Amino acid sequence: MARQDSETQRKIDEIDAKTREREGAPAAHPEFDRLVRTIWRLRQPDGCPWDRAQTHRSITRNMIEEAYEAVDAIEADDATHLREELGDVLEQVLLHAQIAADDGEFDIDGVCEGLNEKLVRRHPHVFKDPTVVGPTTSVDQVLDIWDGVKREERRAQAGAANEGEPGLLDSVPVSLPALMQCQKLSKRAAKAGFDWTGVADVWDQVERERREFEDEQHGSQAASEEFGDILFALVNVARWEGIDAEEALAASNRKFRRRWAAMEKRCREEGREMDGLSTTELNELWDAAKARERAE
Repeated sequence: MARQDSETQRKIDEIDAKTREREGAPAAHPEFDRLVRTIWRLRQPDGCPWDRAQTHRSITRNMIEEAYEAVDAIEADDATHLREELGDVLEQVLLHAQIAADDGEFDIDGVCEGLNEKLVRRHPHVFKDPTVVGPTTSVDQVLDIWDGVKREERRAQAGAANEGEPGLLDSVPVSLPALMQCQKLSKRAAKAGFDWTGVADVWDQVERERREFEDEQHGSQAASEEFGDILFALVNVARWEGIDAEEALAASNRKFRRRWAAMEKRCREEGREMDGLSTTELNELWDAAKARERAE
């Protein structure tokens, strides 16, 4: 299980020593060590058959689901639920680390060590040269620093592997939700100069994509691809307007759920079944729910 070279470790130790001197700096975390031991125990020969049977691949979906449940708790502003869901996310991290340790690959200390080193490396404005960031430094300028360090990391990794220069989009995970992935891809390309001159031009692109969609046969694969192009163009509108497309759609989903629940409640109060209502009646219920929401 690889560890950092001695010079890197020395620098990290120096930084940590200075951080420890700060008032209120976190120290020991006995509950974390207890949890690590619990996960280790579950994977022992006389532990839990389910935990012992798991592999990285078998619990991949668990990692995704637990992360989304934590996000749901954040959106609900439910601190108690968030505490629990973050624990479930942490369980996935520890279980993956223990599986790797059992296979002789790495352990949780290696995970923490690697993450800490990366955070220090990607924040030179904090740990290396504090003068890089001043009172007027914007978040976007800090993100530019972060992106610059990441580019150097990719070049170094490619050189170590005797590969060519890494592609601009190679580090955007293909497993990200499509909307989020789209926004990251377009943002990377725009930073390289591949962009429109203004948001009006992006709206023109949306219209062109719509016409191309309409030219294709209904229900065809080509129509599906053209519809994807419409969505891609709309995500670029969001980027130009400073809107996170993933968060915007998630908010609309929540709004739809909320209004539909209000429609169901109204039907129950009136002793009606929604299944038997006409489209006109459903639209009236929707408009009423929308009006009540705006009035609150």
